Amino acid sequence: MKSLSLIAYACTWLLQTQVASSLPTYNLEKRTARTSPPSGCLVVRGSGTGAGEYSTLSAAVTALGSSSAAACIFIYSGTYTEAIRIAYGGALTLYGYTTDYGEQKYNTVTITRNESSAEAGDLDDSSAVNVVSSNFRAYNINFSNTYGQGAQAVALTANGDQQGYYACGFYGYQDTLYAKAGKQYYSNCYVEGAVDFIFGAAAAWFGECTIASNGGGAITANSRSSTTDTTWYVIDSSRITAASGYSLSEKVYLGRPWRQYARVIFQNSDLTDVVNPAGWTTLYAGATPIFEEYGNTGDGSNTSDRVEETTATAAVTKTQLWDDTWADWIDTTW
Repeated sequence: MKSLSLIAYACTWLLQTQVASSLPTYNLEKRTARTSPPSGCLVVRGSGTGAGEYSTLSAAVTALGSSSAAACIFIYSGTYTEAIRIAYGGALTLYGYTTDYGEQKYNTVTITRNESSAEAGDLDDSSAVNVVSSNFRAYNINFSNTYGQGAQAVALTANGDQQGYYACGFYGYQDTLYAKAGKQYYSNCYVEGAVDFIFGAAAAWFGECTIASNGGGAITANSRSSTTDTTWYVIDSSRITAASGYSLSEKVYLGRPWRQYARVIFQNSDLTDVVNPAGWTTLYAGATPIFEEYGNTGDGSNTSDRVEETTATAAVTKTQLWDDTWADWIDTTW
């Protein structure tokens, strides 16, 4: 009997080996680290600042001066409590220190503030970072406003053309990310909030992002204000869920109109059970928004009880959102 068992074992091993050897092999690309400054970048290091380095991002931005040459800033790990307005005249890239630049969860750089819009004077001025530059990119940086419930408080205002954010995090409660104006691209980002936490009138694409609610409310508050405005908010191939530690079944709406002609589409995305069956809710009196969904999956994707929804017949493309030159300014290798 023992001999038969050994023979059976040998046959099984041989079969498994043959099957394994016949399967295709894949060399998966591993995202790499960015733990030192790219050539030519100004360097920000909050702790142990060295010669020629800056202790704050504000100081590094000021050091750029009035030049219009392409520039970059590398930021070492740390939490930087600042209020920064970036209005550089040339192409500018910010890099955050990370051991894996492909995923936002490995970010080690946070720019933060704790101030409401009422305290600061307006939405833009409440931002931890207010970017009015065009041709701007940020990689692996978290932006945060920790004010919390009770008032509008912006983590980042994006108010410029051809801005790209890659594996960045945006943290707040009400009005977290002010995607205000211009062509904007968000790739592999994390956006957290509760009330109108992605808002504004930019032509903004959110691809492969996690959009996480930390309270009941609407995700988007788009402010498209005319029928001739070609802008959208396009949320594509993303996950709509609750932030860690929150239970929000059916307490989250996909959006509400900040202005009369708000336009938003959620497409090819995973909508978890946080999404209220109605999908959309109201804000601007008399609004005639275009709210659409296409190709979504998940417990919150059933559209049979949706309100204020226009039937989409296809997914929106980047060319529709911007134009056919989009590959010239977004990072297509990402």
